[in-house]
Amino acid sequence: MDLVNPSIGLVFWTTISFVFLLIILRKAAWKPMLGAIHERERSIEDALNKADLAREEMARLTNQNEELLKQARIERDAILKEAKELKDQIVAEAKNSAQVEGAKLIEKAKVEINNQKIAALDEVKSQVAALSLNIAEKVLRKQFDDKKSQDDLVSNLLKDVKLN
Repeated sequence: MDLVNPSIGLVFWTTISFVFLLIILRKAAWKPMLGAIHERERSIEDALNKADLAREEMARLTNQNEELLKQARIERDAILKEAKELKDQIVAEAKNSAQVEGAKLIEKAKVEINNQKIAALDEVKSQVAALSLNIAEKVLRKQFDDKKSQDDLVSNLLKDVKLN
């Protein structure tokens, strides 16, 4: 039963030992542990604050990135529109140039054809004249082969002259 009913001396020395142990633990263990706990709390708060700042910075950068993407799209659309207009202008100029060149070539071909036609007609006329002279010469030679036909021709010509 001694254990169930402790004596006053045992309670006194147990209490003193306990208080002494508490003082030693307070000086040796609790202060460093509480300091470490407070230091850990501060580092966690700093980390959370830095995370919030990083999150805000990330949101700002995301918004800035979106804005840059919008501007890039607008610039891309403007460049594409300008390129299309330039392409259309170049195509139109090429068509006009081709039409002008085609018209010049057609006109030049018409002039050339007309010149060749005139040259061909002149050549045909000269050949017809040459053939006509050859035929007339042959006819006249044939007619003047005999003396009597020459005399008849001269007398007929003289009669025509008198009549005029």
